Amino acid sequence: MRAAPSPFDLDMMRIALRMAARGLGNTAPNPAVGAVIANETTGEVIARGWTQPGGRPHAETEAIRRAGGRARGATLYVTLEPCAHFGKTPPCADAIVAAGTARVVVGTGDPDPRTAGQGIAKLRAAGVAVTENVLEPEARWLTLGHILRVTQNRPFVMLKIATDADGSIAPGDGTAPHWVTGPEARAAGHKLRAEADAILVGAGTLRADDPELICRLPGLANRSPLRIVLAGRAALDPSAKLFATATQVPVLIVRAGAARPSDHDLATAGADVLELPPVRESLDRIPAVLEMLAARGITRLLVEGGPKVWRSFADAGLVDEVALFMAGPPDARKAAFALQHHLGRLILQTTDCRPVGCDTMWRLRPASA
Repeated sequence: MRAAPSPFDLDMMRIALRMAARGLGNTAPNPAVGAVIANETTGEVIARGWTQPGGRPHAETEAIRRAGGRARGATLYVTLEPCAHFGKTPPCADAIVAAGTARVVVGTGDPDPRTAGQGIAKLRAAGVAVTENVLEPEARWLTLGHILRVTQNRPFVMLKIATDADGSIAPGDGTAPHWVTGPEARAAGHKLRAEADAILVGAGTLRADDPELICRLPGLANRSPLRIVLAGRAALDPSAKLFATATQVPVLIVRAGAARPSDHDLATAGADVLELPPVRESLDRIPAVLEMLAARGITRLLVEGGPKVWRSFADAGLVDEVALFMAGPPDARKAAFALQHHLGRLILQTTDCRPVGCDTMWRLRPASA
């Protein structure tokens, strides 16, 4: 029978999870991973590491670099199984063995067929003690974008919905959004942008709100994700704010039909225009979009709207989390009404509900998750 993790193991893995969260939206196509090297005897945290921008160095090698010789004989806590394959860098499992680490505690396994248990097997073959699945649900959730890309050929999908106190949205006037929540809630929404690899809106939102879809949080402007417009057959205005910065923050236009004459102007502005392959049913369109994004290395997608786009993802059964920003104090009845109105029969369960300024932020997951 496997021994339960010690309280120290749990504490160190919680730190590793916080380290991993630092990389969300900044490491694709690699997963955001966190690592801690600690001395179990003294309780000292020797070094911490997390996947660096662009996906490398990996968390384990970063922590080992920071620990130097003190990694020898210590314990490494890592949120995802160390890789076992040669890519643009050597295997992390080999680096851990070379560093002389005595024990490794792993949050969750890596389903990537190039690793898939082989990283742990390498460590054990070299005499390193390994403890698996410590805080596994938390580690898996944090790494779910990578897991879904490997196993289902799609990214993690979060819908972001903002409503007034009655659950209604207020579309913009064609020049700017009409805000229904306060500045604190909008700042929390921008943090979600910084944690995503890509952000998606429909052509209707582009026309109504003329958004820029960048991250405006101080110090995180460089974390603005790829911006995607699900255009269908609609013509898009090349003078929209989105395209003014297309050479600084990439823009991708996804067409469900043949290119429009105005697409030439969009491409000239720096946008990339892609045509989806033909699909049999409208419900097949969203899986096709996600497959295309996964092929581009996208692991985390934030869907900001509008209502038709939210419903299309919900109807396709391709929602992993919903972030609902609702004006005013928490009201579960009104929140449930808003979700049913915008997402139909998608059954959700609340994982978090907290105030953000004068408003409320709900985090929800499908009941089957």
